Amino acid sequence: MTRVAIIGAGPSGLAQMRAFARARDAGATIPEIVCFEKQADWGGLWTLTWRTGLDASGEPVHGSMYRHLWSNGPKECLEFADYSFEEHFGRPIPSYPPRAVLRDYIAGRAEKSGFRDWIRFETVVRRVEPFGDGFTVISENLATGEEVTDDFDKVIVATGHFSTPNVPEFEGLADFPGRVLHAHDFRDARNFTGLDLLVVGASYSAEDVGLQCWKYGAKTVTMTWRSAPMGFNWPDRVDERPLVTRFEGDVAHFSDGSSKRFDAVLLCTGYRHHFPFMEESLRLRTRNRLYAPGLYKGVAWAANPNVFYLGMQDQWYTFTMFDAEAWYARDVILGRIALPGPDAMEADMAAWAAREAAVDGGYMAIDFQTAYVRELAHATDYPPFDLASAAASFKSWKRDKEASIVGYRDKAYPSPVTGTMAPVHHTPWADAMDDGMETFLAVRAAAE
Repeated sequence: MTRVAIIGAGPSGLAQMRAFARARDAGATIPEIVCFEKQADWGGLWTLTWRTGLDASGEPVHGSMYRHLWSNGPKECLEFADYSFEEHFGRPIPSYPPRAVLRDYIAGRAEKSGFRDWIRFETVVRRVEPFGDGFTVISENLATGEEVTDDFDKVIVATGHFSTPNVPEFEGLADFPGRVLHAHDFRDARNFTGLDLLVVGASYSAEDVGLQCWKYGAKTVTMTWRSAPMGFNWPDRVDERPLVTRFEGDVAHFSDGSSKRFDAVLLCTGYRHHFPFMEESLRLRTRNRLYAPGLYKGVAWAANPNVFYLGMQDQWYTFTMFDAEAWYARDVILGRIALPGPDAMEADMAAWAAREAAVDGGYMAIDFQTAYVRELAHATDYPPFDLASAAASFKSWKRDKEASIVGYRDKAYPSPVTGTMAPVHHTPWADAMDDGMETFLAVRAAAE
């Protein structure tokens, strides 16, 4: 029997197991599946931990999740086609849920799928090596310290790429007297209440973490950008400046000649695609981009198509895209989709890379990734859903952010799965200080 290793039981790994479980439930013969998950439960980044550097086993902490996080994109753009929010919660819910609600939704589909026994929890993969036509996977049980060697025919890397921080250096930062941390280690915006905070970065984490700190009472938040400012209509106490060039004590100097004193520095400078457990010939090396090089259809490792990577793109779509990729990888493994030869794969990858090079701005990026998700989903039996509606919601979301960076989470969108319009949340995001699932759902029920 074919054996398949899945590394990671976060959203991508769970999507892959769901895809195989759906085939199993439809009567197909599926491979033996073994999923390796170094945490004690599934959920990946959506599982909140107070730990930052090392976990209880001495392993690097996987999660970069923080308290009070709410979705920064409409849930309608990540809704599972085969498991709607309405099915999970029993009624429509607002378009921007907090972290706990999204994790409950992810876990609900996983529980329903019946594949928990496929997962070796608290088990970290140390090495994946080619062996004959397959692979040797060396793992360690973190609870017992036992090292186990297994052979597999296929390997699917589903670890994500938001765990290994990219940390730049700035002149004088080593002597900064206040707190300096990367977004990976950020856990609670209330730690910065009353402080002057410098946020280095101009992408989603800088935007969201900066606003979280503003919401929970930072004295001021200054965001410093390298290539271009985000340019939103920021609320009072928030501003943007060009890139910081150096620090002198607690004073930051910027490339426009201005300077300002700060109490803390938060580096929202992104993450590295980092797969040290993969043997060199199997290892994906890429920056964060819409189409990672070397992956046919963004999924199959062209140099060895028995290896698959999920969720490695710069992400507009998330859960929806992971599902499309997982169904595609499943069908390749089941023999339902035949991969072409090396030359045809190279030509296809080159065509997608050329399309990526032509992307100019967020709206074109949405169109690019919508086309990518559509192509993969149409190649399999992934359940139909209104992808055009999801793309329209994405574009409305961008316009809403441009109109109000503080108020965009107060909008509502239709489900691409059920067609139901989401209710408007009872409390404006800027005033909603409790991010708990019980509060989010129970208060809504009381208001109704």
